[in-house]
Order: sequence, then C-alpha cells, then structure tokens
Amino acid sequence: MDTEALRLFVMAADRLNISAAGRELGLAPAVASGRLARLEAELGVELLHRTTRKVSLSLEGAEFLPYAREILAQSDAARAVLGNSQSHPRGTLRFAAPSSFAQLHIMPLLADFHAGHPDLTLDLRLSDRQTDLIEGSFDLALRSAPLADSSLKGRKLADDVRILCASPAYLAEHGTPEAPDDLSRHRFIAWANADPRELVSSTGARFTLKPAATLCRAIIDDGTSQREATLAGAGISINSEWSVAHEIRRGRLVRVLPEWRLNDRAVLWLVYPRSNILTPKTRAFIDFLIERLGKRKAWRM
Repeated sequence: MDTEALRLFVMAADRLNISAAGRELGLAPAVASGRLARLEAELGVELLHRTTRKVSLSLEGAEFLPYAREILAQSDAARAVLGNSQSHPRGTLRFAAPSSFAQLHIMPLLADFHAGHPDLTLDLRLSDRQTDLIEGSFDLALRSAPLADSSLKGRKLADDVRILCASPAYLAEHGTPEAPDDLSRHRFIAWANADPRELVSSTGARFTLKPAATLCRAIIDDGTSQREATLAGAGISINSEWSVAHEIRRGRLVRVLPEWRLNDRAVLWLVYPRSNILTPKTRAFIDFLIERLGKRKAWRM
C-alpha cells in the first residue's frame, strides 16, 4: 500500500479539502485527486465523497481513517529507528486534553512550541470529558490516572495533587475549618458523582469526606466552573493544584486545611496508543511539555 497516498488521504480527511492536502505535500490538484482515486481502487471503496462544492468522509473512510493513521505512525517510527526520519518533526499532531488544563497551561506555550517546530501543526481536541483509552485517531492525550494504572503507555508529566480551597470572602463569613470534622458545618461544592472521597494528612491521618454530610448546594462536573464557583464564594471545594495555584498565589483563594489533600494518587500522564510507537512529532511534543510543565514547575505554590 502506498504510504504517501495514505498520508494524502489522512490530510484530506482532516481538512475536508483534497487540493489543500495536495498542496501541503507538493502535489498539483489533479495529481492529488488521481493518487486518491488509485488508493480507493486498490481498497475497493470510496473513502471520500466529492461534489463540486465539498468533500466529506464516507462511512468506509471514517472507519478506515484510524487504521491509516496507525500505518503512517508505524512507517514513521520505522524510518526513525533506521535513521531515515526527517531532520525535524513535521505533519499534524492530534492531541486530546482536558479543556481546563489546556486553557491554563498549554495555550500559553503554543507560540514557543511553534517557534521551535515550524513544520508541525497541532490539532487540539479539548474537553473535560475523558475516555478510558486514547482513541485510535489521536497521536497523544493528557489523562489523569492513579499511579497504580500501569496499563497506560506513556510518560508521567506531574502528580495531580488535589486540595481544599475557598475564597477569603467565604471564610470571613463562615469561618475557617480547623479540622476535617468542621467541614460538615460548611457549604461544599461537590464533584459530578458526589461519592465519598478520602483525605490524607501530611502525617498519614485519614478522613472520609462525604458531600452528603455537608451543606452541599452545588454539584459541578466541570473543573473550570467549579473553580469559578469557589472564587465567587459558593463554598469549599476540592480542586487540582494546577487549577487553583495561580489564584492562591494572588490571594483570591485560600487553601483550607493545608495539611490535608485528596488521597487518590492521581497523576497527569501523556499517553499514546497501545502500539507503543513514538513518532518524531509525538516525541517532540512530549519532550516539550515535560520540559516546560513537568514536576509541577508551572503551578508550584
């Protein structure tokens, strides 16, 4: 199978524009259309529907697309092992990450990354709704998972420490908890499922926090919204340190029970498909994020 024809198909599928994909590969529109037609003839299916006004993926094309990406990843990795890779990464990197984290810590770095990798395009898919495993169509994803989950293929970015916090105005009105038992007398902003969670202190003491046993008046499934509600004085919440560190440094939030944290051993991982193939473009972005964000450099309080 012609890997360059596959590359053209993947780029055309991403852009829904065969001519634009061809131009990026140095092909005239007629040459690009002919190469795609030969690939479709070889496979015996129409991968892309063409009309005079638009291009769209066929059902077969959508099903084939993740496999085409994987074949290209295998090919690029093999060339890299043999020393035949390009001198610098190029192409499109599809990256999935939580929107709340990306807004705070990845978006400010895009200009620096592009300056060092001018031939790489980042296709960022940002959502706080996470899947269990990275989809076949993504090169890389940022996920939060317990350290014990050794099935993930990837590299650790940082510990995902989660802490209690509240606004100064809320604490001034309702008082500051001195011990975990005091939380039952406070308003609490809970996570989506409102299940009990265990807190652990710096001395190893443990406490089970039950939102149902507090004055819980808000259940929020979005990290950014939970932080904003806390800033507005809606109550005490548990947030990832990376989400609230800048607000704590500015005095807009206060860490509550500073000796305590959520005991879930969560870790931020940069994960890639189970085939365990690291293409040059994926390795470049992983190395960049670890250098700039690794070991909590960006949000250490």
